[in-house]
Amino acid sequence: MGSPVSPVGYDVVVTRLRRAGCVWAEEEARLLVAAGGGPQRLAELVDRRVAGEPLEYLLGWAAFCGERIDVDPGVFVPRARTALLVTAAVRVTGPGATVVELCCGSGAISRVLARRLTAPRLVAAVDTDPVAVACARRNLAALGVPVLAGDLFEPLSAAWQGRLDLVVANAPYVPTAAMALLPPEARRYESPVALDGGPDGLAVLRRLAAAAPTWLAPGGHLVVEVGRGQVEQFRVVLTEAGLVPSVVCDDASGAAAMVGRCPVDVAGRPYEN
Repeated sequence: MGSPVSPVGYDVVVTRLRRAGCVWAEEEARLLVAAGGGPQRLAELVDRRVAGEPLEYLLGWAAFCGERIDVDPGVFVPRARTALLVTAAVRVTGPGATVVELCCGSGAISRVLARRLTAPRLVAAVDTDPVAVACARRNLAALGVPVLAGDLFEPLSAAWQGRLDLVVANAPYVPTAAMALLPPEARRYESPVALDGGPDGLAVLRRLAAAAPTWLAPGGHLVVEVGRGQVEQFRVVLTEAGLVPSVVCDDASGAAAMVGRCPVDVAGRPYEN
């Protein structure tokens, strides 16, 4: 819980955070105080939070699905809404599954799947951003999961083609024109490569869906997160790739996860970029 501070100090922090528009000012104040480092360090952290820097970067970690995930500045911060993607992946994945996480960011999804799946074989986590790769390597080191730098399936050994039971990805899906509408925390501090999905938000997801049948085992699944307004469009993308689409939505969070199942006669089909 960190070193105790006087109630006055805590109240001042809460007041400053409230005035800055922090919805969960009391909880954020508790976490900042618990981060320790003395009054001067606390004042610095509060100043940075009031200026808009994400709380997770100040703390050095984010809470996600019961895990404490290291998060470095610039790395995509795991969102609570992505718990739906994890739930969807667990529902379609049996014991002993071979699993790859693409666009892994901090590696948060792999960390949670390692706990929730039964005896999974976590083949690799992949990201294009070297800062994210370094962060994910720390988060996944204890699990022995290789974290590879590269674009989607490109860094994987061809020996895994047609053998993956689950490919999971929280790929960028924000349309380029909507980037300016994101909360300042995301727009100013997170890497654009983790957010910007191109003109309609589906540029990376289209490539992922097209390549997935080459890598999925018969009956294997691709599970991704999309925006609610992209569901029908991406359903068509999955179908055209030869995958059988389904969707899971959560009205409370507004989250949507889409699943593409690979039929037996599609798995391992060569993919031409």
